[in-house]
Amino acid sequence: MDEKLSGLDDHAKAPGHLTESISHGNGTSTDLINASGHVQEVDRNFSLLTLTGVGLNQGSTWGPAGAAIVIALFNGGPPGVLYEFIVVSVCYWVVAACIAELASAIPSSGGVYHWASVTPGKRWGRVVGFYAGYWNWLGWTLGGASIASVAGNIFVQMYASQHAGFVVQPWNVFVASILIAWICCALVCFGNKLMPHLNGIGIFFTVAGVFITIVVVAAMPGRSGRPPHASSSFVWSEWQDTGLGYPKGFVFVAGMLNGAFAVGTPDAVTHLAEEIPLPGVNLPKAIAFQMVIGFVTGLFYLIAVLYAINDFDALFESAFPIAEIYRQATQSAAGEIGLLAMMLFAIILTLICVFITSGRVLWTLARDNATPFPKTLMVINRRLGMPFNATIVCGVLMTIALCIYVANTTAFNALVGSYILLSSSSYIAAILPNLLTGRKNIIYGPFHLKGALGFVLNAIACGYLIVWFVIYSFPAALPVTAPTMNWSCLIWGGLTILVTLWWFVSARKGYKGPQAIGGVQSVAEQVRRVEVKQEHSA
Repeated sequence: MDEKLSGLDDHAKAPGHLTESISHGNGTSTDLINASGHVQEVDRNFSLLTLTGVGLNQGSTWGPAGAAIVIALFNGGPPGVLYEFIVVSVCYWVVAACIAELASAIPSSGGVYHWASVTPGKRWGRVVGFYAGYWNWLGWTLGGASIASVAGNIFVQMYASQHAGFVVQPWNVFVASILIAWICCALVCFGNKLMPHLNGIGIFFTVAGVFITIVVVAAMPGRSGRPPHASSSFVWSEWQDTGLGYPKGFVFVAGMLNGAFAVGTPDAVTHLAEEIPLPGVNLPKAIAFQMVIGFVTGLFYLIAVLYAINDFDALFESAFPIAEIYRQATQSAAGEIGLLAMMLFAIILTLICVFITSGRVLWTLARDNATPFPKTLMVINRRLGMPFNATIVCGVLMTIALCIYVANTTAFNALVGSYILLSSSSYIAAILPNLLTGRKNIIYGPFHLKGALGFVLNAIACGYLIVWFVIYSFPAALPVTAPTMNWSCLIWGGLTILVTLWWFVSARKGYKGPQAIGGVQSVAEQVRRVEVKQEHSA
């Protein structure tokens, strides 16, 4: 058996490695080698509740849906916003079910990276997993830059609401985004033990924030001389032609991009698999809670804000359309700022969770020698109890991406917009090989899509991800100009080429990839395997 799996080698015996008991909900286990095939280096601080908090706060849904609502408004108006959100949510439920099954089978912090190394089989697993890991990590990192820019926009817009003559400049958003990003990064790095508590509390504030917003925007229109609610036909059936130049059907499917951005990434919690007891059971539950709660809160939020619109054309003249909707609903700067503040809090929680996840993904790649300077990036800071170096690197790369915002917002939008393509690619790399190999390379866990159901859901998930990968690469409008051109596919291609160069220049020589196929192995089992190996050697 490979040394990574088979024994308590020098790496496991090195000073500072966690070898104490790991407390489980149904007793005490002393697992040293976890399902990733690595020595257990991080504490299992998260519970099912706090893990659900990570998923819910990362995919808060209503915050990103509101912040990026202009994309969907361009693609059909209010009916497009609602129906596109519903359809894309259903599609992502299928993807989430496939991811939950793999997470239950192989509860590793590598997540997609690890699964994509196993599902293709031994011949192709090494290279497929390598690409999946980088696509997933790059997607998380660029997604973090996107979320940071949203937070910066909200913060600047709160200031602009009280200063009528203030014209928002890109550098204003850049400065605000950088400050918020590094505050979040510092909280993740230096408050690791507080993260479970913060995410547990975050569930309350995320749900409370959307509930308060819904009540305010639903109750205030039509009162005290304020403009009335929009009509039901405007919200549900009046398709708005905003002159994109595409047929209505294509406009609809292209508009699902906003829904995909809002729904979030269902693999978020899987990267904390080594920080939660009984991950094979708890990860699928956390994914389910994330998707269901996110959908319900997001749908009711979108319905409420769309009914609050009384001047549709003004939204396209606003620098931040959701702020204009809040202003129309409350008819006051104070009301607008209050609602934006709740959204900002939700977005900050999302960014914190992105830092948690992106740092863990880079760390898992480094410990398998997939990255430059792996000995630096694979280190777990013993005092902080988290991958400090890897998380800081993610923060630096997000900062570099945000610098592009000042120079060219179109280029920045293309860069961060490619995160949907990158994330989708990583999911395809894990799910499609599982389907093509007859679902035979996985030792399934407690959550298992048995029989034909597994094949059907895997096929639907792959079909959706592949088709929409192409659709999301189309230009925003016709005729195509430099500002309307969709450069995201070019960014995806360029980043993939860089990953390929790294593979041929260095990684393929020392990179082995994950060796475990799932299932937590106890110390007793490890000792037995070591004894057997020693007997054979003798």
